[in-house]
Amino acid sequence: MHMLENLAAITGGLILLVWSAERFVSGAASIARHYGVSPMIIGMVIVGFGTSAPEMLVSVSASFEGNNGIALGNAYGSNIVNISVILGISALIFPIKVQSSVLKKEIPWLILVSLLSLMLLWDYSLSRLDAVVLLSVFVILMSWTIVQGMKYPQDSLAQNVDETAHKVMTFKTAIFWLMVGLLLLILSAQLLVWGAVNLAVYFGVSDLVVGLTIVAIGTSLPELASSVMAARQGAHEIALGNVLGSNLFNTLVVVGLSGIIHPFSVGREVINRDMMVMLALTLVLFVFAYGFKKPGRINRVEGVFLLLFYLTYTTWLLNPAVLRM
Repeated sequence: MHMLENLAAITGGLILLVWSAERFVSGAASIARHYGVSPMIIGMVIVGFGTSAPEMLVSVSASFEGNNGIALGNAYGSNIVNISVILGISALIFPIKVQSSVLKKEIPWLILVSLLSLMLLWDYSLSRLDAVVLLSVFVILMSWTIVQGMKYPQDSLAQNVDETAHKVMTFKTAIFWLMVGLLLLILSAQLLVWGAVNLAVYFGVSDLVVGLTIVAIGTSLPELASSVMAARQGAHEIALGNVLGSNLFNTLVVVGLSGIIHPFSVGREVINRDMMVMLALTLVLFVFAYGFKKPGRINRVEGVFLLLFYLTYTTWLLNPAVLRM
């Protein structure tokens, strides 16, 4: 019965988390449109922040409770899921063309940020100074993104956002859903963390493994929903923009806030296994998206490769746990 309670908490938390994130994003995007914010900024900053809100709330909640494995596993696990599963599925539905100059500049940034986080955690600890560095880099990157959005108002990503934009709510309705969405995000994140920690104890696995698998997949559901929807509508670059924005946010803000709240030691497996897999996937994405001699495109064969990559990684991750059970 105890396991059923944990599964119910995780399932309920995830459903509420995804629904409240969508309400939060819709409210924030509508408020931004009321104030005349450009589609590029809405797409890359507001929607990117909103789809990463579940990761942020779950990791912050886990940090407050001292569950560092879930905090870190959720951030890096979500990055792995975003590239391998979300882009893999999106590419299977509709090959992703990469024409946006802004996105092409953002991929090298993601590689540099991944290398920076690896360097900061190389001593197997996340200190408050490390966290401040990560958050400072995020502020610089967001400033750069806003400048790029103003510099390239007709960029193909901006057009994609315009074409797929939700109907704008009234200002009062937008404020209401922004506040309700945020409140429910906080509550559902706490419910999910509670269930995940108890499930880890029940099966005798580390909270890191639970964070890298169940929690990471669950908190990536908003990115999956919005990317698949964008791919079906032919708005290829929103699918990629969602993943890039979310991964930058997870690496810098989610990990940074966790370190500010509760500095902690980092397991060797995080450095030697999970961060290396995350970096490898980011480099693979760079090769796929740039195309070099031809226009960048993530095709269906590459989509299958990404999905098989995730299946292999998850099998590797769970194998010791399976042997212990």
